[in-house]
Amino acid sequence: MHPVHPRLPALRLALASAALLAACAQPAPPPVGVVDISARPAERALLAGLKAYDDAQYESADRLFREALAAGLASPRDRAEAHKRLAFLHCAGGRLADCEAEFRLARQADRTFALDKSEAGHPVWGPVYKKLQP
Repeated sequence: MHPVHPRLPALRLALASAALLAACAQPAPPPVGVVDISARPAERALLAGLKAYDDAQYESADRLFREALAAGLASPRDRAEAHKRLAFLHCAGGRLADCEAEFRLARQADRTFALDKSEAGHPVWGPVYKKLQP
């Protein structure tokens, strides 16, 4: 009979424990795709609003951004984007107080919200945005 190494039982126990823990681990959730996201009413409205905005259909974009917010966008970044686009629409329409309010709501929705350099340099909404900077 062969002698048992003194650490072999502890090693076997450690390996068995590791295997048991690995078997209990939850698999990572599958990635969320565009089809999944666009099935949600709020996100579908945001996507449609972005398209309307890009197509210069500003009345439709305004309605769709408001619809998306009312339907409960899940992502803080998405909520901030909807408020940002509404701010742009208000500023372009000369409604600067409403523009400022939407920028404030964008920041409340997502503390990391910031305009990119070209947006912040816009002659109409850039000054309104900069006024709100800490």
